[in-house]
Amino acid sequence: MLKLLITRNLPDSVIATARDHFDLTYRDSPDVMTRAEMETSLRDHDVVLPTLGDLYRAEVFAAVPQPRCKLLANFGVGYNHIDVAAATQAGIAVTNTPGAVTDATADIGLMLMLMTCRRAGEGERLVRAGDWHGWHPVQMLGLHMSGKTVGIVGMGRIGQAIAKRAHFGFGMTVKYVNRSAKDVPFPATQIASLTELAAQVDVLVIAVPAGPETHHLITADVLSAMRPHAHLVNIARGDIVDEIALINALQTGQIAGAGLDVYEFEPRVPQALIDMENVTLLPHLGTAALEVRTDMGRMALDNLIAFSKGQDLPNAVT
Repeated sequence: MLKLLITRNLPDSVIATARDHFDLTYRDSPDVMTRAEMETSLRDHDVVLPTLGDLYRAEVFAAVPQPRCKLLANFGVGYNHIDVAAATQAGIAVTNTPGAVTDATADIGLMLMLMTCRRAGEGERLVRAGDWHGWHPVQMLGLHMSGKTVGIVGMGRIGQAIAKRAHFGFGMTVKYVNRSAKDVPFPATQIASLTELAAQVDVLVIAVPAGPETHHLITADVLSAMRPHAHLVNIARGDIVDEIALINALQTGQIAGAGLDVYEFEPRVPQALIDMENVTLLPHLGTAALEVRTDMGRMALDNLIAFSKGQDLPNAVT
């Protein structure tokens, strides 16, 4: 049996399956790994199942020039915490779990769209604080989302799932930016540039994968192109948005609000965002449902089992 390290606590059924197929070392902890632990993982294990926050940077691979490990089977679709180029150079393959997360993440995207447009977080805080004194006609007026225009940045699986929900559920017009045109089962217009898209939509949703080419994709220029009533929603990765520029856009009224499930320096959330009532903040809930996390674990194990049998990796990252 190959020696496997699972770096964080996962659903019990995933761990049971892992024990059936591997000589398992289970790090049953919610805490991210230290650099020393990551270096040890590459030295002492044949395969590793890491996840978000386990920062396998270039210096980690450089510290272990002849790693025993030959596969990092990432738990999650995003893998910007792994330097894939450095892993490849070290002879280590990387896989992820793309299909399992689509619907759950899209659901959170729609929830954030509604929460920020209709000021739901602010309203709940008002009630919990005992400061609500009854209904009146102009109390907490927000943006009516039905019939508006949604802009999708990144029309991959998750972007399409969000757009589908927005169009068929709320009658929204769908516009998007993507490296290539997409053939989708609903009306959608591809826009030439991100700034053009930002200027045309009521809600701008970030659904693009994270990587060096998308770092700070949402700049001050993009935010300034948005209309004052528009909202930004990010369910992708925090560093896709220039967080300082976003804070400035919110504080100055350049945009009306934001719904965030991810943050640039997660888990640190800037106090400026916490202090603003027009920002909805979630603790990275995108895939936080037991059946979804179980499916993610099983997909990661499918990659590991395929590797152990010398088969092609189902979800190789290139």
